[in-house]
Amino acid sequence: TAISSEGDCSKVVAPVAMRTPEGCEYTHNLDPIDLGSAGDFAILAESGISSVANSNSVIQGDIGVSPIAATAITGFGLTDIDGATFATSTQVTGKAYAADDAVPTPAKMTTAILDMERAYLNVRLTPNLDPLKHEFMIGLIGGATLTPGVYTWTTGITIHDDITLEGTADSVFILQSTGVLALSANKKVILSGGVQAKNVYWQIAGNAVVITGAHMAGILLVKTNVDFQAGSTLDGSIYAQTACS
Repeated sequence: TAISSEGDCSKVVAPVAMRTPEGCEYTHNLDPIDLGSAGDFAILAESGISSVANSNSVIQGDIGVSPIAATAITGFGLTDIDGATFATSTQVTGKAYAADDAVPTPAKMTTAILDMERAYLNVRLTPNLDPLKHEFMIGLIGGATLTPGVYTWTTGITIHDDITLEGTADSVFILQSTGVLALSANKKVILSGGVQAKNVYWQIAGNAVVITGAHMAGILLVKTNVDFQAGSTLDGSIYAQTACS
């Protein structure tokens, strides 16, 4: 961190979002989180992934479960191919992997799960040096516009109205909560100014629910389960340490 002498705003550089002297601006040098091999998956879960059979759900990319077996992937009508190292589904544009698929898939899945858990921890431990981004709006952030940086809540996050994440293509947002995440029906997380979903990280210690017709954006790193209800959408990916439905 390099901060100029008091009253001189010409050189204020912060490794993460932080408060600077009054009237000064600062530069975010917050790097994207390395997801490792977990980043190869659109949905990765430890105890199951479920969908409604014969639904119109479309998942772009691969899905996977571990350490549980492929029987925990339900509602997708999986078809095993390629020597049972993976399966396919009409609801998934990529492949479906599980811990009991043929070699080398078990090792692939073990590594992906470890990388997912490591990424969750790295996001959770990213320091927040900006007091204005602690307990922002006491977690009731509907209607807000968020700027890049780290946000920390010791409550849940409730989004009862559209929110906007405003920045550039290089902007990184880290949103840490010791509670749950809830996005109300038909509400949206809007990315503005070139912000990319791959640079938005939601670290949720509880569960996450996206209610009917709502649109979420970002990488969901969730300690328990994730629930996307009918008609809801996501621009991003899901990493659940229990199940995803």
